[in-house]
Amino acid sequence: MFLGIDIGTSGVKAVAVDETGTVVDQSVVELRVSRPAPLQSEQEPSDWWAATNKAVADISKDHRKAVKAIGLSGQMHGAALIDKAGAAIRPAILWNDGRSLEECAELEESLPALGEITGNRAMPGFTAPKLLWLRKHEPETFEKTEKVLLPKDYVRLRMTGDYASDMSDSAGTLWLDTKARDWSDAVLNACSLSRDHMPALYEGNEVTGRLRGELAEAWGMERVPVAAGGGDNAAGAVGSGTVRTGDAFLSLGTSGVTFLADSEYRPNPAGGVHTFCHALPNRWHEMSVMLSAASAVDWVAKTAGFSDPAALFAAVEERNTPCSTEMFLPYLSGERTPHNNPLAQGVFFGLTQSSDAVSLGQATLEGVAFGLADGIDALHATGAQIETLSVIGGGARSHYWGRILSSVFNQPLIYRKGGEVGPAYGAARLARLALTGEDIEDVCTPPPIETVIEPSEKLTEQLAARRPLFQALYTSLEPHFKENA
Repeated sequence: MFLGIDIGTSGVKAVAVDETGTVVDQSVVELRVSRPAPLQSEQEPSDWWAATNKAVADISKDHRKAVKAIGLSGQMHGAALIDKAGAAIRPAILWNDGRSLEECAELEESLPALGEITGNRAMPGFTAPKLLWLRKHEPETFEKTEKVLLPKDYVRLRMTGDYASDMSDSAGTLWLDTKARDWSDAVLNACSLSRDHMPALYEGNEVTGRLRGELAEAWGMERVPVAAGGGDNAAGAVGSGTVRTGDAFLSLGTSGVTFLADSEYRPNPAGGVHTFCHALPNRWHEMSVMLSAASAVDWVAKTAGFSDPAALFAAVEERNTPCSTEMFLPYLSGERTPHNNPLAQGVFFGLTQSSDAVSLGQATLEGVAFGLADGIDALHATGAQIETLSVIGGGARSHYWGRILSSVFNQPLIYRKGGEVGPAYGAARLARLALTGEDIEDVCTPPPIETVIEPSEKLTEQLAARRPLFQALYTSLEPHFKENA
């Protein structure tokens, strides 16, 4: 039995996976995000740890007892600041925090080779600009910081006592020389940091330590090894078998991500595309990211009076009618690919007396699809080719949304068994690889296909006619976002 733990933004998920690769048990414990000021997004690291303990405890006792290794995945880019005593100093600044826009510009100006070293533009979501913001606005906090850890690696510290991270998650800090798979002294120096502030680096399928004795007893397990794991997207790729060049997946979680695996390092920072290490050795990936995907659906469901997102999906599917005038820009937390604009905002446009809650729901599903399509276009601009596109994450539960997405992309979407489990399943696979040393290709196979959603010719034409308006609205409103921030 292998245990995968994913430290997500909206919750901590634990899955138990047996030797056949079957998920035999799973649990989720919700988390909340604090927004203390405009553009700011934070969580308490202690909440991650409390939720992790609860999620593990909710796995059956027999399955916990059978666990042989644990793998970790988690939301990327978050900055958990650790003092000399190993305690978190302040709430962690999250991936969807946009406060460090000025610091991004300062970092790129002070280090013109940043894109060449890291393979990425400086964006407020990344970890490095957050520390520059703290150095400027909270100097006492900055001075007390002994280590900077990503969310899953804070949980690892509590589990094993080790300061360790993996290549895929660390690439998202903007401190990694992504091609060399090592910390960059030049970028660290530009942030007034050094290697001493960083955790040790491992490949995702390597063991970083063992469960502490007292914790193993509390969890009802042996002192099992803990694998390095991966950032949520790379771990999700391992779980969905997206490990070969040309394989891609679309993650419909809090954020929306199109992830393309590659055996070569092919950065294109100017296009707003992320180029990171994969969670497996000698592999990389290109990625487009929009900051609000399923989270936009959650927000609209709550705001429009649906009992939950499932009720929104059910209502729009029952009506089954594309929007005629309504349009939604889903930039509730700013945007990365292709706009790199943390000040972008959500907008409903084209509302009439005929618009109702279901119309808003339909517009949301279409708007997120349009935004994701912009990101896919940015990937194609690099010369990358998407051969197969699988869907994972909570949004994968709605095949109605899948029909919209497939038609906007004009590409088939593959839905696989267990796709909604996502990164936690990949973390369990990385735990297995760390323990057994099996061949990666043998373990990281795509799960069985449940269904394939093909584009609808009629819907493709309807949505293609509407997409230019979506893009024009952003272009028209972009100058006003800063004024309204």
